[in-house]
Amino acid sequence: MTDAGLRHGRASLGLSFGVQGVAFALLVTRIPAIQDQYGISDGLLPVFLAAVPILAGAGSVATEKVVVRVRPSLVLRWAQPVVLLALLGVGAGREMWHVAVALGVFGLAVGALDASMNMLGVSLQRAYGRSIMTGFHAAYSLGGIAGATLAWAGARWELSLLASYLPVVAVLLPAALIGSRWYTEGKGAEGKLPDGTGAGAGSGSESAGGALSFKLLLPLCLIMTFAYIGDSTVSNWSAKYLQDVLGSSEQLATVPYNVYMVTTLLGRAVGDLGVRRFGAVAVVRGGSLLAAGGFAVVAVAPGAWVGMLGFTMLGFGLCVIVPQTFAAAGRMFPGNSDAAVARLNIFNYVGFLVGSPLVGALGDAWSYRGAMLVPMVLVLATLVYARAFGPETARYGGGHERPRTADVG
Repeated sequence: MTDAGLRHGRASLGLSFGVQGVAFALLVTRIPAIQDQYGISDGLLPVFLAAVPILAGAGSVATEKVVVRVRPSLVLRWAQPVVLLALLGVGAGREMWHVAVALGVFGLAVGALDASMNMLGVSLQRAYGRSIMTGFHAAYSLGGIAGATLAWAGARWELSLLASYLPVVAVLLPAALIGSRWYTEGKGAEGKLPDGTGAGAGSGSESAGGALSFKLLLPLCLIMTFAYIGDSTVSNWSAKYLQDVLGSSEQLATVPYNVYMVTTLLGRAVGDLGVRRFGAVAVVRGGSLLAAGGFAVVAVAPGAWVGMLGFTMLGFGLCVIVPQTFAAAGRMFPGNSDAAVARLNIFNYVGFLVGSPLVGALGDAWSYRGAMLVPMVLVLATLVYARAFGPETARYGGGHERPRTADVG
């Protein structure tokens, strides 16, 4: 594979991550408008919201089976348009069953999309021989900021969901299809790499032959779950916490999540440089400590501005954990990384499902300040499993150093 081919593959995959960030933000930030358009009651809304990650998990499981016969790039090429069309379906419908079908398709396609995107990212990182995975997730964060901004504009101008979604889909759908022409698998079938060498031993003897051992993967699954519990806590509770607990204005309460998104983008933009300089284990440990410190600051904050400092720390801390967890799964099972990524991807939906109800239940039964200590402890637990992100220098079979492609942009 040429350096130009790798660069094109990296750029097209970055575009795909960005498009997905836009689509997901447009959905979740317009939930009140979706509820109003379809007359979904407050009691029924959690059922719809829970169905999306549950079906996404099913889509990720299905993708693990499909990529045995079909290349991940092909799955991604067609899953992304389905996600965009399902988003458009959410905006175009009028009956309750319309939105149920559209969200169901969206969930299944998102599971396939997330899994296949990260499969390609892991394989490209292996071909590069250096950390590039966090950069793909930075593109997702950038797309999320763009999508949230577009959603704000649609709400500000009182546009219907269809009027908000249609122009975005009209631009992103052809862009994604055109970009998919350059999708590149960094490794081919049976663990072969672009230079023709075979994938070698992982970080444990059970993974040397490429067989997927859930026992070895379990620490990374827990880390993924803990990270998304933290992320969903910020997404769902930061505004309420700032307003109800720290006494901010309604307008100021909208700021922490925006700050969190921006700091996530900034942290991911430089995260790969940190991994190359200090190694994945050190970066994940540092991120975990910073995120735990952020939750501690939020829990004891005397006022809104100190609380926002805590949410800022959370963005910088949590942002590196998820992409490095996918990368670690690829290193652990170099001969079966697609299956490892698909299996691991399920646990981001587990964390998303658990996080918000957990904090809400603890907040109602105890206190919201106390509830913030639970994701803090879970993020700290990542330190126990941080060694799963090594070894710092992965090796191919036969003990040869991984080929470097430092001249690839």
